[in-house]
Amino acid sequence: MASSVETAEIKDEPAVGVAGVVDKYNVETAELLASNAQHLPIAQAAPIYEHLLIVFPTAAKFWKQYVEAHMAVNNDDATKQIFSRCLLNCLQIPLWRCYIRFIRKVNDKKGLEGQEETRKAFDFMLSYVGADIASGPVWMDYIAFLKSLPALNAQEESQRMTAVRKAYQKAIITPTHHVEQIWKDYENFENSVSRQLAKGLLSEYQPKYNSARAVYRERKKYVNEVDWNMLAVPPSGSYKEELQWMAWKRLLAFERGNPQRIDSVSSNKRIIFTYEQCLMYLYHYPDIWYDYATWHAKSGSIDAAIKVFQRASKALPDSEMLKYAYAELEESRGAIQPAKKIYESLLGDGINATALAHIQFLRFLRRNEGVEAARKYFLDARKSPNCTYHVYVAYALMALCLDKDPKVAHNVFEAGLKRFMHEPVYILEYADFLSRLNDDRNIRALFERALSSLPPEESIEVWKRFAQFEQTYGDLASMLKVEQRRKEALSRTGEDGMSALEGLLQDVVSRYSFMDLWPCSSNDLDHLARQEWLTKNISKKEKCGVPNGSGTVDKGSIGLTTNSSISEKLIYPDTSRMVIYDPRQKPGDAGAIATSAFGATANPLGKPVAGLGASGATSAFDEVLKATPPALISFLANLPAVEGPTPNVDIVLSICLQSDIPTGQIGKPGNSPSPMPAGPAPTTSDLSGSKSHPVPSASSFRPRDREAGKRRDIERQVEDETTTVQSKPPSRDAFRARQMQRARVATASQTGSVSYGSALSGDVSSSTF
Repeated sequence: MASSVETAEIKDEPAVGVAGVVDKYNVETAELLASNAQHLPIAQAAPIYEHLLIVFPTAAKFWKQYVEAHMAVNNDDATKQIFSRCLLNCLQIPLWRCYIRFIRKVNDKKGLEGQEETRKAFDFMLSYVGADIASGPVWMDYIAFLKSLPALNAQEESQRMTAVRKAYQKAIITPTHHVEQIWKDYENFENSVSRQLAKGLLSEYQPKYNSARAVYRERKKYVNEVDWNMLAVPPSGSYKEELQWMAWKRLLAFERGNPQRIDSVSSNKRIIFTYEQCLMYLYHYPDIWYDYATWHAKSGSIDAAIKVFQRASKALPDSEMLKYAYAELEESRGAIQPAKKIYESLLGDGINATALAHIQFLRFLRRNEGVEAARKYFLDARKSPNCTYHVYVAYALMALCLDKDPKVAHNVFEAGLKRFMHEPVYILEYADFLSRLNDDRNIRALFERALSSLPPEESIEVWKRFAQFEQTYGDLASMLKVEQRRKEALSRTGEDGMSALEGLLQDVVSRYSFMDLWPCSSNDLDHLARQEWLTKNISKKEKCGVPNGSGTVDKGSIGLTTNSSISEKLIYPDTSRMVIYDPRQKPGDAGAIATSAFGATANPLGKPVAGLGASGATSAFDEVLKATPPALISFLANLPAVEGPTPNVDIVLSICLQSDIPTGQIGKPGNSPSPMPAGPAPTTSDLSGSKSHPVPSASSFRPRDREAGKRRDIERQVEDETTTVQSKPPSRDAFRARQMQRARVATASQTGSVSYGSALSGDVSSSTF
């Protein structure tokens, strides 16, 4: 067994070192290590438990196994040390019952002093986990312990009875699994002491017990949704984790609502207990820590909220969100120095500080120490190698909007321009600043300086803003000149060459639109958008590097620009092969397009079936055809050609129901279908009527069933007359009749197999080609 644990350790260590945080929290490996450690001597098992509890500090079951291993060898000092490390952070009944067993074992032989220590241990335990829904056995053990205490005189007996009564009265108002059993025991206890006194006490506590029992039933619904064996791991977005998060959220909301309508002190105690239990399993969820701290703050316990934030900072040291929330709480209560220390912890040594940390500390200094302190820090922060243009923009806007000093803001932007001339976003922010000052002269100079240094592929947004500026501040000549320069500059970035230099109507729409007001209708906008798409993609049809319309496409090759970090391995559709739907398209055109992409493949029925053309997947498609039933192949071959992306369902159904689909039994490949016995053939109206009729098989035409068959034929003829009349379109609906006639002609011309009669009446013609 020792070798198996060593193997588990060998497997675990590389996983942690190579995969990092992901494999560090491997639940299966942790369970295996804990299971194997139970069979090892404590000297060998202790390092394994310590390793597990560093990763899972709130895993009560690991703590319980660890402490029981020390208890088994009577190592009392190590047991006490372990309990002091885990009890207050792991509010779980099995672990605490293990604690009380240890205390009773240690104090059993100490007489009255030991009994008093045990009683204090019970009180200590119930103050922390007495509100647990599974704490019924703990209350019962406590009551049994109190009853077992010796009473040497009447006064001690009276004190013992009073202590037992108080324990019962606390237990029966706690919603636990054993609340009904404890109530029955309480009734027996009071009746055994004094029936007269019992009547008054039981009538007083009966409503409280009923309320606790009702709340227990509601509470049980939420508790049953929680997975109490779950280990605390960072959120990975799995469905199981989301379910547990929602289950805890519902339980917390239930407890915060004080369903038992008890006093605020007792209610807050239960809410705190529920939050502490939640953090045992959602230890790495910053939103739970934040909710817990803000609940304390709203309840008036600022000190408790600060302690929660301090614990959260240790649990999640990399969470900037929690640190900002912690600093905000300290600043809101006037504790400026503690808040400043939190900001300084975010900055670290200043070398690896993020731009956001610099910006938030600048704002904090301006709020609490003034403009001069913020200016001094900015002068130091801009020397940092990680200082980005965001810091310059933030300080410049701070000087403009808050300190009302546009001169300082202008100097900051100019200083940043020497360092961030290659950043289009910085150029646009500087242009916005100059627009606020109504400094059109410097705006033009800024655009000219930036566009002379930026490469064409990075200057698209700058050109766009320059054109918008001229539309607002310039005259017609300057506006048209900038538009022409923009086209000339951007034409070198695309594959369409000089097509961008052509005058497009979209330019007019762009120049003469304002906000959500457009100089054209929505239909015109759609038409122009289609034209623009065709213009951009017309030259890519022969240059697309993705065969057969699939594969991995580079973002730059298809003109996609995005600020998000998208994986380069994503598979994008070949947009150059997309066809714009034109409602004027004829059915024959659709057939030509289909023919160009698909070839004809023979099927066992001898009818043409659409198959893959000259691509490499022809053999694969042949394998599919071999396994396809002949009836399905025939059905697919007779599908009509329709117009547009959304065909008329009635037309398609009416044509499909008249298709010549085999109705015999389908055998193995190579065997011809069994011939159908002679009999009355079902008409089209049988298939398209309001009722469904099964296709007759050979076994259904037996001699003894001929009389029944005749009766069914007569009933079918009567029904044919009804359904034929109902299936006809109204005589006034000429448009629908014309559509159905066109679809029928198109289908007959393409299939060329059977000439059907009127698609409106459902009569089948007997003439064939």
